[in-house]
Amino acid sequence: MGLVARNVTALLGGAAMTIMVGAHVAGAQQAEQKTETGEQTQAGAAKKGRVTLLQRLVVGAGVDKIAIDTPQAVTVVDQEQIDQDQPQTIGDTLRDVPGVTAIGSDRIFGEAFNIRGIGGAAAADESKIIINVDGTPKFYEQYRMGSFFSDPELYKQVEVLRGPASSTLYGSGALGGVINLTTKDAADFLAPGQNNAVRVKSAYDSNGTGLLGSTIYATRLNDNFEFLGMGNYRQSDDYKDGNGDEIPGSSFDSWSGLAKGTYRFGDGNEQSIRLSYQRWQGDGDDQAYAQTDDNDFGTVDRKVTDQTLVFAYENPASDNPWLDLKLNLSYSDTSNEQSNASGIPGTPNQLFDDSDYSYKTLQARLENTFEYKADNFENYLTVGTQISHQDREAESIAGIQPGSILFHPEGTENKYGFYAQNEFVWREKLTLIPGIRYDYRDTSPADGISGAEDSSDDAFSPKLAALYKLNDNFSVFGSVAHTERFPTIDELYSTSAPGRTYPGGRAASLDLEKETSNNYEAGFAVSGYDLVRAGDTLQLKTTGFYNQIRNLISTNPNNRSRLPVTYYVNINEAKIYGVEVEGSYDAEVFFTRLAYSNIKGEDEETGEPLTTIPAQTLAMTIGGRIIDYGVEYGWRSTFAAHADTGFTGEPTAGYGLHDIFASWKPIDEKYAGFEARFAVENLFDKFYRNNLAGTDGKGRTFKITLAKQFGW
Repeated sequence: MGLVARNVTALLGGAAMTIMVGAHVAGAQQAEQKTETGEQTQAGAAKKGRVTLLQRLVVGAGVDKIAIDTPQAVTVVDQEQIDQDQPQTIGDTLRDVPGVTAIGSDRIFGEAFNIRGIGGAAAADESKIIINVDGTPKFYEQYRMGSFFSDPELYKQVEVLRGPASSTLYGSGALGGVINLTTKDAADFLAPGQNNAVRVKSAYDSNGTGLLGSTIYATRLNDNFEFLGMGNYRQSDDYKDGNGDEIPGSSFDSWSGLAKGTYRFGDGNEQSIRLSYQRWQGDGDDQAYAQTDDNDFGTVDRKVTDQTLVFAYENPASDNPWLDLKLNLSYSDTSNEQSNASGIPGTPNQLFDDSDYSYKTLQARLENTFEYKADNFENYLTVGTQISHQDREAESIAGIQPGSILFHPEGTENKYGFYAQNEFVWREKLTLIPGIRYDYRDTSPADGISGAEDSSDDAFSPKLAALYKLNDNFSVFGSVAHTERFPTIDELYSTSAPGRTYPGGRAASLDLEKETSNNYEAGFAVSGYDLVRAGDTLQLKTTGFYNQIRNLISTNPNNRSRLPVTYYVNINEAKIYGVEVEGSYDAEVFFTRLAYSNIKGEDEETGEPLTTIPAQTLAMTIGGRIIDYGVEYGWRSTFAAHADTGFTGEPTAGYGLHDIFASWKPIDEKYAGFEARFAVENLFDKFYRNNLAGTDGKGRTFKITLAKQFGW
């Protein structure tokens, strides 16, 4: 804790100094204001220096803008950062994002997420954190399983929008926030003058002997059509912690692929149609049944398949300010086949039957942005609608009747959402973003669920956000947002038979009230250019937040009644508050990044701290470049403070982890397209456990990646 405290003190002192420098440095320049396309803003920043993390383009917050100009806490992880991290899971790409914790990411079937203290390991809180792949909502819930299954090799960008304000655009109930993932495109690999490209890549991870093989083929058939085909194979044995002990049931084999075609047409080829199909399949024999923790529930064979089909149409209509149309039609199917349970303690249980579970979701989303400009202001009004149908299915080969797998009830859910968000920019100084969303939801249980009935409800998600630029280097921002989360099918219809824990059994929870969140944020952002040397850039963004959550849904604590009780109840009110700091400095031969978060949470009825609050964390990266040789290198440190509570409910010791990394992209023409990366993670083989994790973290790991691209 002392080391973390010293770093925090230094950080806050540096922030204060940055404010003073930003306010007084003569001749400091600001990144160009947002324009009609958004890309021009990022390009303008790049002219003054390299694009840093807060200059990356955000496409998930309304009109495209760079992160530092967004009155919301948002982080964009781009392709270069993903490649540098050499990730094995999606969670590996988020480790430097303040306020975000990947839970269970060292087990391929246990990955879930926590944003600002919302999200747990025992059961995924996917209904409180919205995850989208190319605009397609991904949703999965099963006992002791993760909520998201995919491979980071498929993606070129990951956006994290923290806080409930994202509910306006993405759906009620985003209490924690939104994670948007964008898949690769053929254009990402086709250089000017090239119509074909092949990229092959291999990677090695010493801890678990992990291997990756990847091949990409991109082609441009003509000026209108391009296509990308991609296949990946990844595998690993059980990994070891810092004491050299294997984590049983953490091995896996997975295949993934992406087929994506893009057709452009119209004036200037600005209209586009994209059709993509993505598939991920993970196989594991003798997997730990509890993928999210170390509970001894024995082992099981699992085959998890995730599929996403997307049709997207975009018409920016640059010559028509009243038309900027986006249409997204998608289908998502996530399924789990489990069999051959063994080593199960106690008596037979439905949990361990050979069973198939799945979520199938159809979605349609249509939105348009209307633009109006005058001499002193710009206005962008986005209106849209989002409709979805979801089937939750469970089937046991033991002959159990449909709907009778009590802990995983089947059912259907229909959602109808309507939203509007306005962005008003006055004199390139003041930005006001009011928004409102209305959602209607109805659910129906499968036949055979005792006492279950159809249910319907509606929810409102209003917000108001503002950002004001005091000068070219300093801005302040704030927001107020409200959202309401519907109970899930699991929470509404789960039941259990009488037993030792609940003598009277548990019935469907049809009277649950919605969870509600009132969130308040305020912060400041600092930008500076040409501070120490020509072309350098500095950005820093600090956000404080306070989130009041009411009617929290929890399993019924009444376990003594001999009469049936409902499975879930509304019992808690909680407050979660904290501060996040994100910053970067980049010069031609030197760069540094930091991410700091300090979050507190309390059950207001009992006064006890919430068990889903992450430890105070500071992540820092310092690196350099040898420009003439295409070499980049650096040192990354992550410090987590002692936590009094967490997943186990017990104190968790603080720790410090250190990584080194280096990459080589030769600039010599004869080596064009070659890339090599090397890293050592957990350099000192530290034994540790994140306070929200159910398993010990990975010990020392050597990583090597080699890639070569050919174009013609």
